[in-house]
Amino acid sequence: MRKMKIDGLNPACSQIVLGSMMFSPANMKRTGDLLEAFVEAGGNTIDTAHVYNNGDSERALGLWLKERGNREDIIILDKGAHPDRNGPRVTPQDIKQDLHESLDRLQVDYIDIYMLHRDDPSVPVSVIIDALNEHKQAGLIHSLGVSNWTNERIEEANQYASENGLAGFVVNSPNLSLAKPNEPRWAGCISVDQESLNWHEKHQFPLFSWSSQAGGFFSGRFSPDKKDDPEAVRVYYSEDNWERFRRAQKLAGEKGVTAIEVALAYVLHQPFPTCAIIGPNTVEELHSSLKALDLPLTAGEVNWLDLKEESLVR
Repeated sequence: MRKMKIDGLNPACSQIVLGSMMFSPANMKRTGDLLEAFVEAGGNTIDTAHVYNNGDSERALGLWLKERGNREDIIILDKGAHPDRNGPRVTPQDIKQDLHESLDRLQVDYIDIYMLHRDDPSVPVSVIIDALNEHKQAGLIHSLGVSNWTNERIEEANQYASENGLAGFVVNSPNLSLAKPNEPRWAGCISVDQESLNWHEKHQFPLFSWSSQAGGFFSGRFSPDKKDDPEAVRVYYSEDNWERFRRAQKLAGEKGVTAIEVALAYVLHQPFPTCAIIGPNTVEELHSSLKALDLPLTAGEVNWLDLKEESLVR
């Protein structure tokens, strides 16, 4: 499996990242089957978070790591400081609490990539960077990242880090998919726009995309007149997205693949480093997604799929 180098990490991350929202200690067979199949295919990076399944995703991953004894072979991408019903939680105290609880659940001594799950613009970046560097210097975190932050806040934080000899953010995790959301899928979430794409290209800043397959929009389960999934309708139903779907189908037919493989390959063929987080429920779905790694797309095909070109330029 193709790998992507991240500052502060060795080995490099697999370009497909296995999401863990379906993991649970109550169903370790499914958890283990997915993890084993992923590792067998060459994957080594697992995405989880303090809030996933009330901590059960982390607990299940920790049980598997302990049983396999392969901690050094796996890159853990974990996220903390998610808001609760009382509001934002991006404070040194909340970061410390979530980090230590995640380490305990995972039964590990460190997390490879630790991301802040949300931002709170009212908190100065200096406070956040100082807090994260304290944990990094203690060896609890190897690399720092953010999820659902604006590019402006990332730049501000990294400028402060650079000026003060501290570690800054080296990865960003917004939503990037061929289908463009009409509105955030969840409150406080950020999807890339053209300005953000330009920023990532300019800085060659690594991006880990969540919902990289747009909730299965390109799977064939949805159609303009089928509206039994309110979330899919709210987030992804638009004429532009249906045109993207039609183009993905057309290109898939020419290449002998599926539209969802084309959509995932789109994420992997940006002009900057990308990894795609996927959330398969079965080993069969996992293997289907992995096929996108072997699907080449030209820059012209990427632009045509995204409606930036009227005609397909090879």
